Amino acid sequence: MAITASMVKELRERTGAGMMECKKALVESDGDIDAAIEAMRKSGQAKAAKKAGRTAAEGVVLIQVSPDSKKAVMVEVNCETDFVAKDDNFVSFANAVAERVLNSDVADVESLMAMPLHEGEDTTIEEARQALVSKIGENMTVRRFTRMDSSGTIASYRHGDRIGVIVDLEGGDEALGRDIAMHIAASKPVCVSEDQVPADMLAKEREIFTAQAKESGKPDNIIEKMIEGRIRKYLAEITLVGQPFVKDPDLTVGKLLEQKNAKVVGFERFEVGEGIEKKKENFAEEVMAQVKGS
Repeated sequence: MAITASMVKELRERTGAGMMECKKALVESDGDIDAAIEAMRKSGQAKAAKKAGRTAAEGVVLIQVSPDSKKAVMVEVNCETDFVAKDDNFVSFANAVAERVLNSDVADVESLMAMPLHEGEDTTIEEARQALVSKIGENMTVRRFTRMDSSGTIASYRHGDRIGVIVDLEGGDEALGRDIAMHIAASKPVCVSEDQVPADMLAKEREIFTAQAKESGKPDNIIEKMIEGRIRKYLAEITLVGQPFVKDPDLTVGKLLEQKNAKVVGFERFEVGEGIEKKKENFAEEVMAQVKGS
């Protein structure tokens, strides 16, 4: 069967694939567009599997908040390069994923991937991801999401596309919530207050401070005071209420909240790629290896 330009155009519009790939699929399916789409989907799954081992440490963090500001979700979707992170198709996919999380009670990423990308459609998030991997040529992952429900109000802040913060705030106002979220984005506190600091983290720091203090050669009672002083300083550095407020370093966040008669119940902070070990490319070694192998 003769493959016409209009057939190629229709297949491109329905799949988003390149012209040559569409023409090839139509030739192989003898002009059957539905069969071509099925074959391309299978091919996309194969391409996605081949790229699955490649590190995806770039991407976007997206936040969606319910109209009443009582519920919010934050999602990290990854790709391999910051160039693709700005691609309209990638961003559209990530936004659709965030919307599905907001409007569902899905508990984990695995369950999320089995859900339809859009309400009322058959294509799952995983199928859409595989198709996008095939189209764009990079590995992509929905890495994580978090959901927050509040009896007060939820404030949020995004620093570009890479850092996101959601805050559960009691009291205060919208401006305070945004200021607190911006502070968390910049200062990266571990938790809200001292009582929330993980015991193992505190024990590890105490051990380090103790070893450092003993090297001073001072009496034990002095050493103990040195350790306690360093612990207090450490707790102020890692807790939200103990940190100097970024807009006014003479004021701690805790004091700011007191002034505004407000309280931070909890917060979440995502940064693109945090904790992902990126593969370091050495192009000189790569070229040398290819020369030796040729």
